[in-house]
This record gives sequence, C-alpha cells and structure tokens, in this order.
Amino acid sequence: MRVRTTSAAALRLFSSGPLARIESRQFLCSQCFQRQTVRRASSDPRSRTHLAACPTQSARARLCLRSRSYATIAEGYTAKASISDSHGPIQEYDRRVAEGRLREDEHQRGIIQSLQHLHDELVHYEARPVIHPTIESLKPSKSLFGWLGSKQGKTPIQDIPADLPHGLYLYGDVGSGKTMLMDLFYDTLPKAVKSKTRIHFHNFMQDVHKRLHKMKMEHGNDIDAVPFVAADIAEQGNVLCFDEFQCTDVADAMILRRLLESLMSHGVVLVTTSNRVPDELYKNGIQRESFIPAINLLKARLHVINLDSPTDYRKIPRPPSGVYHTPLDAHAASHAEKWFRFLGDPEYPEAHSEVQRVWGREIYVPRVSGRCAWFTFKELLGKATGAADYIELMRSYDAFIVTDVPGMTYRERDLARRFITFIDAVYESHAKLVLTTAKPLTQLFVSAQEMEDSLKKDEGKASEDESPRSESVHDTMQSAMEDVNSNIEQLKDANVFSGDEERFAFIRALSRLTEMGSKEWVERGMGLEGSGGKKDRDDWAKVRSRQAEDSM
Repeated sequence: MRVRTTSAAALRLFSSGPLARIESRQFLCSQCFQRQTVRRASSDPRSRTHLAACPTQSARARLCLRSRSYATIAEGYTAKASISDSHGPIQEYDRRVAEGRLREDEHQRGIIQSLQHLHDELVHYEARPVIHPTIESLKPSKSLFGWLGSKQGKTPIQDIPADLPHGLYLYGDVGSGKTMLMDLFYDTLPKAVKSKTRIHFHNFMQDVHKRLHKMKMEHGNDIDAVPFVAADIAEQGNVLCFDEFQCTDVADAMILRRLLESLMSHGVVLVTTSNRVPDELYKNGIQRESFIPAINLLKARLHVINLDSPTDYRKIPRPPSGVYHTPLDAHAASHAEKWFRFLGDPEYPEAHSEVQRVWGREIYVPRVSGRCAWFTFKELLGKATGAADYIELMRSYDAFIVTDVPGMTYRERDLARRFITFIDAVYESHAKLVLTTAKPLTQLFVSAQEMEDSLKKDEGKASEDESPRSESVHDTMQSAMEDVNSNIEQLKDANVFSGDEERFAFIRALSRLTEMGSKEWVERGMGLEGSGGKKDRDDWAKVRSRQAEDSM
C-alpha cells in the first residue's frame, strides 16, 4: 500500500492504528518479514539502515515493496520542497517531454489539461474545518418508551459544500498511464492544499473496515460509525488520491456511498484511477442495486475521463470525457474546444461564422468548422427562435455545441420549452450534441429546490404511512438529483408542471439527452471503419439525407 501525506495529522496516521503496520507477508521482503513490523523510517536507525540496502525497495518509496505492490509509507513524514503554484501538471509534463523522459502525445496532453484545471481550482480552494460528530449523535435514538426498543436510522450527513471542486475519475486499461498521470497531479499540488493523502484503494478500504470494527467494539454494534471514520480520514487529507479504485467485496459496496459522501461533506477532493468505467464497478456483485447510489455519486461529483486513446482514422483524437460537462468551471471551455475540433473539419479546424436563412430571416451561426456549429446558450436562444429555425440548422449541420447552459426553473419555462424544441430537432435529425451546463441533466429543467418542495408535499400527504418502503426526502432527493432514471420517475409524479403535456415534453427531453450522450450515438457515422463502422456510417448518411429532404 502506498500512502503519501504531508500534514501534522499524517504523523498520527503512521504512529498508531492499523496503517502503522504491515501485516501481510506479500508486501515484505524476507528480511523485513522477519522483523514483523516496519518501523518509522524517520526515527529508527535500524530501519533506515535496512531500507537503504533492501533490494526490493522502490525508488519512490522509503519502505521495501515487492514489484508494483504497496506498503504504508510517508516520504520522510515531511512535505517535499515547496513547488510554485504556477508549476502544475502541464508544466511538469512539458519539462519531462523536453528532458526526453516522456513522449509528446496529444491525447495525453488533453487529459493532463483536465489535471491542470483542477490544480488551478485548488490554488483558491479552502476546505471547511472538519467537525467530528459526537458519539451520542451516532447512536440510534430511543423511542418514547425504552422497552419498545430503539428507533433505527442512519446519521444524517452534512451537505456537500457548494464550492467543493469536482474531482477526477481517470480510467483506462493497463499501460494507459494512470500512475504517471497521478504522479504528475500529486507531485505538483499547490501550496494551498494543506494536507494530501495518496493510497491504494484496496488498502484504504481495509483500514476503513478496521476502524469501523474498532468503533463498534467500543460503542456497540448499533452505532453508525461511518461519519466518524470519514471525519478522521478528512483530517488526514484535503485531497485524497486513490490508486486502482475498485469494488469486489459486498462489505465495501454496502458502505461506499455514505463513506464517499461523508468525505465530500468535509470538503475532501477525490482523485482516483481505475481500470473500469464507473458503471462497471462491482459488476454482477451481490446486492449490486445497493451500490448503484455510489456509482451515481461518483459520476455526479467527479469528472469521468477515459485514458484510452481509441483507434481513430480522423486526425483529431476523440476527447476523453463525455459530451456533457457540468458545472461551468475551469474545465468547461477546454471541453467544448476539444469536441469542436473533433466534430469539426480536421483539415481546416479554424472556426468561422456563417449565416443561414429561413423564411426571409437570417440565423447567425457564430462558430462553424466543417458541419459542426457552436453557439452559447444565449446566442442560440437569447432571441425568439422556433422549430423552423432549428430544422434549417439541422439541414446545414451534423453536430452542435451549446455552451453556458443555465439551470432553468419555472421562471424560465418559456426558455426551457424553446431549448426542448431544439433538443427534439437534434434528436430527430440524428445529429450530435455537446453541452456545458451549470447544473447536471437532472436539474436542467427542474431545480433541486423545486424537486425537494414537491417531495415534501408528497411526504406530508403520506405522513401516516408506516410502510418500510417509504424513503426520507433526503434519500429520495439524493437519488433523484444524481441518477437520470430515478429523476425521470420522480418527475412523473412531481407537481411542478402546468399539465401532463408539459410533463411529457420535459421527461422526453431528459430521456433523449441521455440517449444522445451514449458512446454509440456519438461515434455513429464518424467513419471508424477500423472498428467495423463503415456500414453504420453509410446508414447514418442516408438517414441524414432523408431528413434533409423531408424538411425542405
């Protein structure tokens, strides 16, 4: 297990508790195993002497490791020499390329730009102070009559801070550069990050279970120990980096959602690598439905980035992230730019403006490359436009990028309806759509507050229902705001629409956006013949041709 920390709390991390020991022979060379315990390198001269001579130690670690295994380490238990905040992952990448240590790769550079954006956000980010819950607050509340037993329930978790930067979830196959990218990010974290921790995810979860077990032994099995343990971990790192995020154990699956949410509620920024896309985590696992909320949380609070550079006969590699980007942060502009270059003309990528005409009126298109058009939300919908305008645009372009899309409440219903008409036109013409949005899809047409008010009204009507199936507003809200399918189900019964027709239009738009965000939709007709896509491209071209004829 590899852990790096640079804070006063880190000294406590390695001086006591299960992380202070290595209890499995697989992590030790034979000489270290005979000692049974790895002593703190900062204080034990015998340990220092052996570590210097141990043939199995990593160049980066200070404790002996077997190849690609992890041991608990603290690099001297002190921070490295302070690096200037202006020296981030991109600058470090350029330096290593210039030195010949790395080979220039355009796809990889695009990924490192995402690391740089998070680095820049962290320069100005200040994590909230960690507040430990009291032991009493973690125990189940007693009923009015003690002999009736305790009222079971889980301790509420604080809301995730509004200013918490979105973390990163980097996934890819073996050899895709996950470790190198994590090194670039971790080693160049800005001085504003008071404490940081890097650890192999498997060993992190082992430590979590040991802490939970210890608390239950001390305070009883009924205690909800997850918030307390999360607060302990949050004190050890404002930025928590996981190597090889995975879930193969039912015990991990049952607690991961609440553990991750608790960490984020304390202002912890998560960055992780994995060999699986989030939707494939704990695939075919026991009680996997209980793990789905953890997957939704990861997708909602972390930017998911594919490290694999696919075989592509276009000159511009496919962007590593999906077509929809939330929120309007430092990553948003480069997200739109990458997709514009990919979907536009690879021979002549420079943007130019065009004017389309419909029924004697002009439609100004501010940025065009090939058959890809780029608007801001205001440029597209800031003035009265309608179905005829959108049909004309569909005839002229195959792909659309719309940036700076705001969240829309009942106050912006007219704007939302116009946007939905545009989405329907894109969908029915089989075109592609890239968005940067202030809110996730689940809050694009109905705000979190509107949804919560609707749920509270429903709960008030059913307050006398004692059914064990009934959920709290908090749990239902979390699900509805992070999972599109759950959100659609809630919208079907929500009382925030003026009628069934409006409800249907909004739900259909959300469903269509989900379909248009799929890999299959995006890559259709892109000419990926090497992946067997020629027939699909030809079929797609025919569909586009028929659609253009029908709209004339």
